[in-house]
Amino acid sequence: MGYAVVGAWVVQLLVGVQLLVGWVRHARGAGAGPVVAHTALMVGYLVPWAVFVTTGHPVWAWGAVGVLCIGIPFGDVLMMHRSRRIRGERRPGLRDYGAAIGDVFAGRMPAKVAFHALFGGLVFFGSIAVAIGATAAAA
Repeated sequence: MGYAVVGAWVVQLLVGVQLLVGWVRHARGAGAGPVVAHTALMVGYLVPWAVFVTTGHPVWAWGAVGVLCIGIPFGDVLMMHRSRRIRGERRPGLRDYGAAIGDVFAGRMPAKVAFHALFGGLVFFGSIAVAIGATAAAA
């Protein structure tokens, strides 16, 4: 099951690279903080996950989940910024996350962004499920 999560992560990586290339071409460095943090952490996720897949020790799976918990919100920030631009809003607020998710489901986000946002759940919840299963098996 750990390999299935790696497969889902690779799909996310491929779409993420396309989004990153688009950002490099068009944003010219604007908003670099969340982009760099999200990218580095999502790539960094693979280190503890690879150790987990190799060793089977659940602590590594949970470490990888921790990396996701830190890195995914940076991607959410990027999605909320894009949603605000789409809606023409200038003031950020707590309502932005719900509006951004609404934009994903309403088809207002670009297809790659929507896919990346939705498919990311497979990596996240898949990682949690595998970590729980590995923990139960080790007990």
